[in-house]
Amino acid sequence: MIYDNCNRPVLNLRISVTQKCDKHCPYCHREGEDHPLTLVTVNEIVRIIKIAISLGISRIKLTGGEPLLRKEIVEIVAGITGLEGLTDLSMTTNGTHLKGLAKDLKKAGLNRINVSLPTLDPNVYRTVMGGKLQDAIDGIKTAVKVGMQPVKLNMLVLKSINYNEIEKMIQFAGQTGTILQLIELEPINLSKTYYDRHHVSLDVIAQKLEKLASKTRVRKFMQKRRVYVLPKVKVELIRPIENTEFCGNCTRIRVTSDGK
Repeated sequence: MIYDNCNRPVLNLRISVTQKCDKHCPYCHREGEDHPLTLVTVNEIVRIIKIAISLGISRIKLTGGEPLLRKEIVEIVAGITGLEGLTDLSMTTNGTHLKGLAKDLKKAGLNRINVSLPTLDPNVYRTVMGGKLQDAIDGIKTAVKVGMQPVKLNMLVLKSINYNEIEKMIQFAGQTGTILQLIELEPINLSKTYYDRHHVSLDVIAQKLEKLASKTRVRKFMQKRRVYVLPKVKVELIRPIENTEFCGNCTRIRVTSDGK
C-alpha cells in the first residue's frame, strides 16, 4: 500500500479516458484537465492500472469527459477486468449513450456504473446539460436490465434549479432499483456569483432522511459519506463543503486522459 503526502492510504484510482463530452454542464470540473493535446492509449491505460494494482490500489473508476465517447471503451473495460488484484471497476457517465453500450460493457466486465442525472424535468435537463432526458433514462433502465449492480444516480443539488426535485428523484431511484447520491456543489472552477446563487446546504434533506431511514451507515474509506437506508431505496449524501473530514479521508488519486 502507498500513502500520499498527508499520510492517507491511496486505495482508489480515477482515470480519465477522454476529455470529449457532448454535454455543457456549467459546474463540470473536467477532472482537473484543460483539453490535453494527446490521449493515453488503451495499452497505456491497462499498463497504468497494472502498476497501480501492484502498489495496492485495487479500485478503479473510468471517467471523462464522457467515457462512452471513447470508441475503444469496451476494449478498455475488457483489458482491465482480468487484471489480478482488481477488486472493483466502475464508471461515471451521463448515460445518454448507455442504452446501446450497456450490454457489451457488462459482458466485458463492467458490473456497476454511476450516471449523472440532475433532474427529471426534460426542459431543465436540456438547459443544464443539453440533449434529451429520455436518452439518459433509457440508458439507466438498460444498465439495470443487463444486470449492472449497483447503478447509482448522481444528482448535483442546485438551488432554484432542482432542489425541489429531491423527493421525486428518491422515488425514481426506488422505482428503478438504483441508488441515489445527492451531491453538494463545490466552489471549484466556478465564479463566486454562480456558486452563491446555486449552492444549497443539504442539512434539511439530511434531517428528513434521518427520520425516514431504517438505518444509516458511514463509508469509512469514501470520505466518511453517510448512507441512509430507506424502505425502498438507499440515499447517499456527498457533502465536501460541510464535512470537515471529507478531504482528510480521501483515498483517491487521479490520472488525466493524457496519462499524467
